[in-house]
This record gives sequence, C-alpha cells and structure tokens, in this order.
Amino acid sequence: MILPVSATVAAICALMLLITAIDTVRHRMRLGAAFGDKGDALLVSASRAHANLAEHAPIVILMLAFLELAQASHTGLVAIGALFVVGRAAHIVGLYAPVDTKPPLPRSIGVISTWLIMLVLSGWSLWMVTAGAR
Repeated sequence: MILPVSATVAAICALMLLITAIDTVRHRMRLGAAFGDKGDALLVSASRAHANLAEHAPIVILMLAFLELAQASHTGLVAIGALFVVGRAAHIVGLYAPVDTKPPLPRSIGVISTWLIMLVLSGWSLWMVTAGAR
C-alpha cells in the first residue's frame, strides 16, 4: 500500500536533506573542517539547516503516515504536508539570510509553522485514536 501524501512529503524532505548535506560538506571542505564549524557562519547555517530538518521531518512524516493509514482526510493531509514542506523551505532560506539583531522572517515562519503543524498532527492523531477506540 502506498501512502501518497507521506511518500511525497518524505521524498521532498529527502531531497532537501540531500541539498543541505551537500552544502554542509562543501563548506567543510572549503574550511578543511572535519568536525566543528571553525566559527564560520556559512558552515553553521548549512549544518543547522540540515540538522534542523533532520530533527523535525521524521516525526511529521510518521504522523502523516499514521493518519493516512487511519484514513484521515486526504485533503487535510495534503494541505498539512504542503505547509510543512513550505515551512521547512522557509526555515532553510531564513538560516542562510544575514542576521541583524533578530532571526530573519523566513526562519521564524519556518519554526512557527513547523511547531503548529506538529501540534495539529498530534491533536489529530490523538483524536483519531480516541474516536477509533469507541
């Protein structure tokens, strides 16, 4: 059984992870830094963009998959999956943006959208489990 929403979000996230991993390695090679960041802002941005996506994508993809298996609303899952991908892309853009005194707007949008999506998916999952148990 294919889970189209989860599979699509996972595939897009995998491509984003690959791009951010390649950029992180590129900066490591430029600096000759096997470990750490040598205080280089570009390497910090690249590695945080990669790591932050790697931290958040798995749980969101799993929750999407569980909801798909539970036959939750396809349209709702597509909307949430698309918002997650757009939010993660915004976060990556924001991490590469110059920082003045506060985080760039795309980064903030990415963080807030990811947290809201995780909250919605958690609530939806718990509701499905509770409603299904009756």
